[in-house]
Amino acid sequence: MLRPVHKTIAVAAVFGSLAAATSASATITEIGPTGAAATGTPACPTDCIAVTRTTGYQQTAGGTSGVYRVPRDGTIVAWTVGLGNPGTKATKDAATGKKGKSQVQFFTDNYGGEAQAGIAVLTTGIKSRARTIALSPIVKLTPFFGKTAQFPLATTIPVKKDDLIALNVPTWAPALAVGLGNTFAWRASRVDKCTDPSVNQLQTSQILQQLTQYNCVYKTARLTYSATLISTP
Repeated sequence: MLRPVHKTIAVAAVFGSLAAATSASATITEIGPTGAAATGTPACPTDCIAVTRTTGYQQTAGGTSGVYRVPRDGTIVAWTVGLGNPGTKATKDAATGKKGKSQVQFFTDNYGGEAQAGIAVLTTGIKSRARTIALSPIVKLTPFFGKTAQFPLATTIPVKKDDLIALNVPTWAPALAVGLGNTFAWRASRVDKCTDPSVNQLQTSQILQQLTQYNCVYKTARLTYSATLISTP
């Protein structure tokens, strides 16, 4: 069942055919944290921390692992992201009194442009490596700041049991809930320099069959996305 959230539907046409697609014994499942594991709201404008230039997935949520593993063979028909609302007004530096950049301008200037994201389907291997086997289109997120937006896929993505659904961010996205407990951790596609992702090995899984290292683990935070699966009958 879909989780009961208020959503801005970015593209609605695909869902007109869901009744036919879910006939027989097919089921609809939302892949991602639910219940207590879905705690926290996206940061921004308060404590405005964003996901920047990486592909990432939640390793544990509320102590539960594998929440982004595909539970059965099927097709991904949509993905959903909860977004914070970063500020657009410049702020003054308390020490100098000079006007600085707004939150949006800071991220835009430092991380490659407008906020954008999509999803990637991964298969995992040894030594924190994963291979990209499918990608959704990248979409611009600015119109949906402060909302939960769902993006149905015009071309759906076939998946197999135990595939991993990741959030793919070529620039930046305010899609991170922070200040959670140590039972929350997400893993990013970076080789090292995990404490300062802006300076080294910024990676996203933008190439099919690309094998990427997911060496960086960030605790006390949750990526605020999910994906909708229709299982194979």
